[in-house]
Parts: sequence; structure tokens; C-alpha cells
Amino acid sequence: MNIATQAAQIGLDWDTRTGAVTVPIYQTATFRHPGLGQSTGYDYSRSGNPTRQALEEGMARMDGGARGFAYSTGMAAIASLLFLFKSGDHLVVTEDLYGGTYRLFEQCLNQYGLTFTYVDSSDIHAVQQAIRPETRGLFVESLTNPLLKVADIAALSALCKERGLLHIVDNTFLTPYLLRPLELGADIALYSGTKYLSGHNDTLSGLVVVKESALAEKVYFHQNAIGAVLGPQDAWLTIRGIKTLSVRLDRQQENAKKIALWLAAHPRVKKVYYPGLPDHPGHELLRRQARGFGAMIAFEVADPALVEPLLLKTSVISFAESLGGVESLITFPAVQTHTDIEPEKRERLGITNGLLRLSVGIEDADDLIADLAQAFSQEN
Repeated sequence: MNIATQAAQIGLDWDTRTGAVTVPIYQTATFRHPGLGQSTGYDYSRSGNPTRQALEEGMARMDGGARGFAYSTGMAAIASLLFLFKSGDHLVVTEDLYGGTYRLFEQCLNQYGLTFTYVDSSDIHAVQQAIRPETRGLFVESLTNPLLKVADIAALSALCKERGLLHIVDNTFLTPYLLRPLELGADIALYSGTKYLSGHNDTLSGLVVVKESALAEKVYFHQNAIGAVLGPQDAWLTIRGIKTLSVRLDRQQENAKKIALWLAAHPRVKKVYYPGLPDHPGHELLRRQARGFGAMIAFEVADPALVEPLLLKTSVISFAESLGGVESLITFPAVQTHTDIEPEKRERLGITNGLLRLSVGIEDADDLIADLAQAFSQEN
């Protein structure tokens, strides 16, 4: 079944008693037992809730995994997964990754004996060189945040199999609609469900899909033990968002390509990062392994003085954090999403004081371009 159909049908057959086409919100913390030593299959909502389970099962089908898991946020999902490792373990990690993930690794988890080496995950040789005897995992973003480098998931997965490493792919920017990491050999796919999957900037969620059942049991143990699970109301909102994932992303990608081409031709834009452009270094790779290029654009302006008007003078595009919703958003990574990365490292990576990140929504593309054009003309 096509993934667009799977997305639209998520949760549809859950309530067989009434035939409701929308999965009910089981807003309950606990469940009554039918008898001594008996269970309905649900005991306590931290351990399992029907609304959350409908989401988890739907995500597992969409991503082709054995089991799905829903968490309170994307960061909660990542933190829970890191409990698969122990003190003394080492992970190789995408270098230009989301700043919140970097903060979690470098300011929280390293004090418990985990160590991390950050490399350009679009360069498989660099990944190979970073592997140590104590390396136990590879954590990559399928499209990096914010510079949109493309990881060769299949090649990296083969390397992980050869070296006995757990391969975790943060696929937030592409979603399973565009890329299915488990089909390419990854062990775990994870998402900030807050972004494209929910798609309306109205809820927080984190989602994980695990390829094999044995590993899924370990992930479930930690999910239940730690308890950072998604509540039923937010699970329902995420299900509602997923139903329109395909039509939203199709429109967002169409808009993103038009805007990226316009930015690339603008005399006051120094560089555009969008894998849908033929001159992007990862264009051909992503074209082979995915069914689209996503709707995130990063661009560097020729003069940092342009940053403030582009953030504050746009009226259709909102100056706000997050991404992936129906509304277009623009952010300044160096002082927002990636402020926890050391300035010298940000500069080396290309996260400069002239770099902006644009999450393209479903508005009319010409209106978005006109909004950017008038903001470019308002330099102080």
C-alpha cells in the first residue's frame, strides 16, 4: 500500500466497537482489571494507552519497522534511546546537527561516561576514520540541520553492520513519506513529531520506529521505565496531522523548489542550501534514496545587515523557531537553534552570522517570494 494511503488511514480501524473513523482519545491514566490476574491489555497509560498505540502502530507500518514508540518530545525520544548505551561507550555523530541534540550529548549525557565524535556524515570515509574500538553507535541526520547535507543511509548502514554498530537515523526533515531509513538498513528511525508529522505547530511529540523485534523490546523497556511518553491528546493531534502528511509535503516541496531557485538568483544571497537544486552536492544521492528533497532551505546572505530585516520585516513568513508546519517560518540558527554549539565550531561548519533557515509552508509560493523580496529591500 502506498505510504500516502497508509498515512491517510492511520488509526481508521482502531475502534471496531463503534466504527468511529477517528481514533478516540482515551484520556485516562489507569484501566480497570476484569479480574484477579487479568488485564484488558492496558493497565496504566505510561505502559500503554490505546490512542498512543494507534499512533505507534501506524508509524511502524509507515516506516516498515517491527514496532513504533511515541514520546513527549523529540528530545525525550533521543534521550530515551541513549539508554541503549552504557558508560564508556562512544558514538559517532553528525557534526552539523540540531543544537538541542548537541546540548543533550555534550552537557548532559557525557557526564555519565558516554563520549561523542562529530563528523561530516555525508563523508563515509570521515565516519570510518572516527570509529574507535569502544564505538557502539552511529547517530546521523538524514538531512542535517541546518546545512542540509545528505547522508548515504545505505552505505552507512552497511558500515554499521560490518562494525557491529547501532545505526540511528534522525529523519525529521524528510519523514517516512520521503525516506524510509529502515529499508536502507538503519536499525532505528526517529522523528520530532512536532514538525512535519504533526504539521500544524500545535503539539509536541517524538516518534521512534525500530526495525527488529528484539531491539524493540529493549526500547520499550526504557520507554516504560523512563516514562517520557506522549499523552493521549497529543497522540490524537499527531495522528490527525499525519493524515494530511502527503498533501502537505507535496505542496511544501513544490514551494521550496521555487523559492530556492529565486534565492539562488538573488544578487544579495551568497549561497543557497537546498538538496532539490541540481548543484547541491547531495542532490543525486537523495534523488536515488528518497522520493523527494524536503521543504527546508538554508541560505547565507551577502551582508549580515540583511539578517534583521529578513527576520523582522517579513509578514507572511513568521520569525519563529521550529519547522515543518503549514505556516512558513524563518530562524537565525547561530543565535537560536544552534546557540549551544561553540562559536568557533559554528563558524567552521558554516553556521555563520549570515545564515538563515527557512521552513517552507503551504502558502502560495508567489506570496512567499514577494514577502522575501520586500524584506530584502528594507535593509537598515
